[in-house]
Amino acid sequence: METVKLKSPVDGSIYAERPIATDQAINAAVERAKAAQEKWAETPIVERGKYMLAMLEALVAMTDEIVPEIAWQMGRPVRYGGEFGGVRERTSYMVEIAEAALKPVMASNPKDGFRRYVKKVPLGVVLVIAPWNYPYLTAVNTIVPALMAGSAVILKHAAQTLLVGERFQQAFDKAGLPKGLFQNLVMNHAQTEKLLGSGKIDHVNFTGSVAGGRAIEKAAAGTFMTLGLELGGKDPAYVLADAKMDHAVANLVDGAFYNSGQCCCGIERVYVHEKVYDEFVEGFIAETRNYVVGNPLDQATTMGPMAQARFADLIREQKAEALRKGARAHINMKMANDEQGSPYLAPEVLTGVDHQMSVMREESFGPIVGIMKVRNDEEAIALMNDSPYGLTASIWTRDTEHAAAIGDRVETGTVFMNRCDYLDPALVWTGVKDTGKGAALSAIGYDNLTRPKSYHLREAI
Repeated sequence: METVKLKSPVDGSIYAERPIATDQAINAAVERAKAAQEKWAETPIVERGKYMLAMLEALVAMTDEIVPEIAWQMGRPVRYGGEFGGVRERTSYMVEIAEAALKPVMASNPKDGFRRYVKKVPLGVVLVIAPWNYPYLTAVNTIVPALMAGSAVILKHAAQTLLVGERFQQAFDKAGLPKGLFQNLVMNHAQTEKLLGSGKIDHVNFTGSVAGGRAIEKAAAGTFMTLGLELGGKDPAYVLADAKMDHAVANLVDGAFYNSGQCCCGIERVYVHEKVYDEFVEGFIAETRNYVVGNPLDQATTMGPMAQARFADLIREQKAEALRKGARAHINMKMANDEQGSPYLAPEVLTGVDHQMSVMREESFGPIVGIMKVRNDEEAIALMNDSPYGLTASIWTRDTEHAAAIGDRVETGTVFMNRCDYLDPALVWTGVKDTGKGAALSAIGYDNLTRPKSYHLREAI
């Protein structure tokens, strides 16, 4: 029997192992989903919402078990708790707006004798392929609105966070969600590709690498299913001369290094106006040195291991290349288990960097950041746009209009001012360029999880 083994970054042990579903089991799950979805589509939206909120409460009730599970699975320190603040905010908001977001759109030019409107109908069966870095937050972005919109959901979670899918299943079962509407499946890559190409899935949402997104598109080619792809990122920050310095430093250090830098919208490169460059760099270095790297099960630890050793080795390679090309490393934190082949990695701050270095061009997804001095807005905007990615960009200034004007010129999905690394469920979550396509959260997220269907009704004559 083929299995998936979850190797813990904490100590290299096998923390969990699960059998891969058989092809027959996968086909049966899809058939159950289709049958359940037909009845679910007739269920009032308010009733659907009650199930979602019950699931949320069931999930939150497992917090004491889930927090150490996350640490063992992907390395996030237990001191930060689970992800349920964000899960609660996103679930509650998407339930709250569902009726308004999903209501029919009436034709704007009434005509006597006709009823004309567009309904937003369910897609059918939605496959969610979720990542390990924020295993609950990223999954809930699609699971809840897809179900609220009237579809059924099949979840394939990352091998690194196998137990998360089971927790979602337990929560939905406890909430009493009708059988078949949500199903957690353990599948390998070949099975996933086969399912995508089968024509039995109506929409797939994938969060992961650019290469993974291309594989999804290839597997789904010819099926005409809709796709939601959140892929790579290299999110920039621009610190202007009038920025509130202590606020910018504290928030950008956190934005760069929280979760060991394993954030889709984490800060990976910082551009600082020359007038405040030295002050900013000095503060950023001092703040970074406060991190305590170690076992994530220890309450004193503020940075745990990366999810896998190979991810940490990539950061080591980016740092080494940057140093060879003239960059300067400022932290150089010494710790016994920070070595090649280990997932434990201390944070690093680089200056003297440029866009000929991979650390400023290629996704790092780890605890390393490069800081560059810029002379003006033009130079900062050009550098921010000099990337194949575009998820978020943050601008640090006291001038809101100026920040918005800069944001208009930055190629990105979200513009932040004086904050970073956060998803507001009232705003659409989307990206440009190689970061992918589609949209999640907000009312627009519902538009991406439904199909428009026009009604042109001539009344009795």
